[in-house]
Amino acid sequence: MERLREHLLETGYTIDGVRERLGDMAAGALAREELVPALRATSDGDPLGTLIRLWWLGVPVPASSLPQAVLESGLVRPEGEQVVATVHLQPWETGGYVVSDRKVRPGDAALRPDHVVGAGGASANLAQLVSRRPVGRALDLGTGCGVQVLHLAGRADEIVATDVNARAIELSRLSWALSSVSGVTAHTGSLFEPVADELFDLVVSNPPFVIAPAGRLTYREVGGDAFCRDLVRQAPRHLNPGGQAHFLANWLHVEGEDWRERVGGWLGEGGCDGWVVQRDVQDPAEYVELWLRDAAEQGTPAWAARYDEWLAWFEELKVEGIGFGWISLRNSGSLDPVVRVEHMTQQVELPVGGYVDEVLDAIVSAHRASGLDQAKLRTVDGLLDERVGLPGAEDPMKIVLRQTRGLRRTREVGTVEAALAGVCDGDLALGPLLNVIAELVGDGEQLSADALRPLIAEGFFTL
Repeated sequence: MERLREHLLETGYTIDGVRERLGDMAAGALAREELVPALRATSDGDPLGTLIRLWWLGVPVPASSLPQAVLESGLVRPEGEQVVATVHLQPWETGGYVVSDRKVRPGDAALRPDHVVGAGGASANLAQLVSRRPVGRALDLGTGCGVQVLHLAGRADEIVATDVNARAIELSRLSWALSSVSGVTAHTGSLFEPVADELFDLVVSNPPFVIAPAGRLTYREVGGDAFCRDLVRQAPRHLNPGGQAHFLANWLHVEGEDWRERVGGWLGEGGCDGWVVQRDVQDPAEYVELWLRDAAEQGTPAWAARYDEWLAWFEELKVEGIGFGWISLRNSGSLDPVVRVEHMTQQVELPVGGYVDEVLDAIVSAHRASGLDQAKLRTVDGLLDERVGLPGAEDPMKIVLRQTRGLRRTREVGTVEAALAGVCDGDLALGPLLNVIAELVGDGEQLSADALRPLIAEGFFTL
């Protein structure tokens, strides 16, 4: 693996090298599962183009064009005078490499049950969410191809990885070796079973969250949303004081049931402060189509039957939609944990992990802070005051506070909150300041200090 890594780096088989070689058009076509532009861009037979064809596009290349480091890696097989990759090997943004099973494309054979999917959008989303603070012990639960370990390396003194799929552990070890990451402890088993009595400062998981009637594919399906529920409920038992957990999850929107209560209930029993963000909702048909295409089943004889079976199962469960989002937990040791559940679709500043600690602090402090009249608030940096009104009108029809940093939330406010945002610099106590503003506004509008808790929780003001 060390010789292979040296060859990959010398050849320029890196994120930047592949992007530059393919160009925007070929990269865009690959996102639509079209290979022709990428094949044209790599047709010169040079070392980099050959590696892209072999590892990324999964097409045969002449054996004579490859060095011994590739031929003896154990990750290719001969086919006459040509060589075919037995895995998908992709450079990753950490400067490392990720090894997985070959990417399935329309027309390929059905996926094997223990298929190990490569790193993609979900992997990147989770990595962007996880706190950037250094930790002692970290757990990557359901490591898959091992990509989250690459992000944790350098931030965690000790890393443990688990997966129910033994093949995932096998390929993840290759990912870590090619990325020069050592010292990872890996176990095979479901959920927290392999680490039953262990505690961690950080737990991350990109679990098999796809909600499907039968768990045909280990890497993504486990039936309903109970797996994500159990993951969230069990995680607090494995967190050190102050420890955090960050997960991706899907959840059901069931007829007659508020999804916020459904998912919030998962967190309410664990004793941890929590933050749930729904980033997207799909109707059942959209959801089924997405994941059938993901398994390259579009256009196959089984497409219609599986589509119908899936929809019938959703109908039986009275499912109206499926939500996707983030779940973060923090073991604060409180007997009164704070849980915030919200729907958020706007673009946010990345990485969220760079300020997720501040987000959790704001949610908790807004709930627990006492004596807000004496608090000295400060307006968050980068806050904009936007006003909408008729031309020439003395007063605006609407005032909106807009964050230009972090989660980029917006909230419509009244004249008192807007005036407070203009003068709130942390020097004066909130109670007297609100009294002065009420007098200056002159319209009799009064606002209690406690009424500002939502704006504190959402990060418009800081304590």
